[in-house]
Amino acid sequence: MLGNKHIRKNHYKGTSTKKRVKILQRFIVCFEIATVAAILTVMSFVFILAHDFITQCDYFKTDNIVVRGAHRLSKQQILEQANINKRINILSVNLSIIRNRLLAHSWIAEAEVRRELPDIITIRIKEHEPFAILDLGRRFLINVNGEVFKEWTASDPDVLPIVSGLQFSDLNVSGEPRSTSFNAVMEVLRLGLEPDSILPNGRIRKIRVDGQTGLTLYAFDRAGVIKLGYHNYPDKYERLESVLFYLKKKEGFPDFNSIDLNHVDRIVVKLVKDESSAGDHKEV
Repeated sequence: MLGNKHIRKNHYKGTSTKKRVKILQRFIVCFEIATVAAILTVMSFVFILAHDFITQCDYFKTDNIVVRGAHRLSKQQILEQANINKRINILSVNLSIIRNRLLAHSWIAEAEVRRELPDIITIRIKEHEPFAILDLGRRFLINVNGEVFKEWTASDPDVLPIVSGLQFSDLNVSGEPRSTSFNAVMEVLRLGLEPDSILPNGRIRKIRVDGQTGLTLYAFDRAGVIKLGYHNYPDKYERLESVLFYLKKKEGFPDFNSIDLNHVDRIVVKLVKDESSAGDHKEV
């Protein structure tokens, strides 16, 4: 009977509709991706044009390069090391690259590079302060921190104390601590920086290091030596000052060959041979 017949669904029609919906959705997604890509492309193009315009604009041409902190190096040497010059666009300068170039110079310990819009670049450096000449077979300059910062050349200062008797192993290389001998040298040199030091660094010609007996100094304009040994240098400097004051006050007193401050309870002074006498050394 007709009343008992079931109505059959049109599966083909439903499937066809779903396919059209999926195709439409994919089209919309592709359109959105293409739109975003187009927008990004246009924006990138605009940014490139803006960058080129700004970095080539005469308004940002460097009118002045200020260099601060230079003493040994000239402004021209610093600019050559930095590889920049006037009229360069201030916004095209890579500050990090310039700083690294400056730090590659053996005399430059610290460097800072800044822009001051619209047309000023400021370079601030700190130079190494040479402290002594380290003789390790080849000569090197060390700074106030005891760091070797360059090999000594004929154009470098030659009126610094020359330190001999040390080895490369005495330095703080590869993270290893400095040796007792090297620390002793640095302590003596730092005492020589004090305003009223009896042995200012400018008067020390040479410091000879012996791993067993310690430091021997060649100072002043004399041929004599001052034996400091190890440790208690501030106290030894005070005793040395008393001895030198005594020798200076004694009129006609001969000069010394050596002053030995290694002993805690006494100071041994060997005097220059008096040719008019029997030639015996006097000992104080």
